[in-house]
Amino acid sequence: MDKLSVWAPRVLSVLRIVVALLFMEHGLMKVFHFPIPQPGAPDPLPPMLLAAAWLEIVGGALIALGLFTRPAAFILSGEMAVAYFLAHAPQGFYPAVNKGEAAILYCFVFLYLVFAGPGLWSLDAQVRKRP
Repeated sequence: MDKLSVWAPRVLSVLRIVVALLFMEHGLMKVFHFPIPQPGAPDPLPPMLLAAAWLEIVGGALIALGLFTRPAAFILSGEMAVAYFLAHAPQGFYPAVNKGEAAILYCFVFLYLVFAGPGLWSLDAQVRKRP
């Protein structure tokens, strides 16, 4: 088991990067229609969705780089909690029915990153190493 524990900081970094890139895609779909327009998103975006999209793009980029990871993750965790309760919960109680599973997962992965930090492979870790 100890052989696996040595890899935990690196795997935390991989988790952070993959989740952030997937998260950024939601904002890119809303704002830039990349790789496709987000299904069901109105055009033009209302101000709340536009703000959410930019949080997803900028916050996702910061987390992918591991820069200001904890504050960015805190904000994005809150964004996903708000998204769940405003957009998904009114559609039904069960996340599988209201299509809110992704929002819940992102919320709790970002909350985890607030406490776990960015991992070994991050700009935050590089800044901490400087004398």
